[in-house]
Amino acid sequence: MIDRRPFDTLGGADHGWLKAKHHFSFASYYDPRNMNWGALRVWNDDEIAPNTGFPPHPHADMEIITYVRSGAITHQDNLGNKGRTEAGDVQVMSAGTGIRHSEYNLESDTTRIFQIWIEPNRTGGAPSWGAKPFPKGERSGRFVTLASGFAEDNDVLPIRTDARVLGATLKAGESTTYDLGKTRHAYLVPAVGSVEVNGVRLDARDGAAITGEDAITVTALDDAELVLVDAA
Repeated sequence: MIDRRPFDTLGGADHGWLKAKHHFSFASYYDPRNMNWGALRVWNDDEIAPNTGFPPHPHADMEIITYVRSGAITHQDNLGNKGRTEAGDVQVMSAGTGIRHSEYNLESDTTRIFQIWIEPNRTGGAPSWGAKPFPKGERSGRFVTLASGFAEDNDVLPIRTDARVLGATLKAGESTTYDLGKTRHAYLVPAVGSVEVNGVRLDARDGAAITGEDAITVTALDDAELVLVDAA
């Protein structure tokens, strides 16, 4: 089953400095039929104006992955971590027993991010933060794991859940296949470009909720940049 969720049907809010679209219920957008997709709880499509951002605020018991689509985001937290994550790169915060952080766009242009929350396997644990560059050339023509909770995935950002976050870039006409498994819950969003997923068309920033599929084959209708979550 592939359920296409067009970008223009998503919930959202416009705060002036922040323009947000929500693939799942979040903040003032509430739909009891659209609370999560398996362990995937939040997928926000955020546009953050220059020299603005999220002031310090707390989180607990959530795996929070930020994929930067354009611009950069600067993170700072009460553990002493500070870092700037640029377009195409990823940061992960395991909130654990509790962490307080801020995220600002300190750039001169708008920053665009996907922020993804996945429920952890267990509550508690020491909070942590990390970031990693993932050059787009390494993802050309195939999915590459960016963050994972599986021990067999090496040299990726760790998350505390049975899930993977993957990225890919495809040139127009290229295809790639990802082995999923019928019991898994996948969610795919093209950050850029239009694609077909097992024959279902997605345009830029549309979502596809996928389950009951052994594998998914993605074909780019034009040059595309993809983010995929494979969750329990």
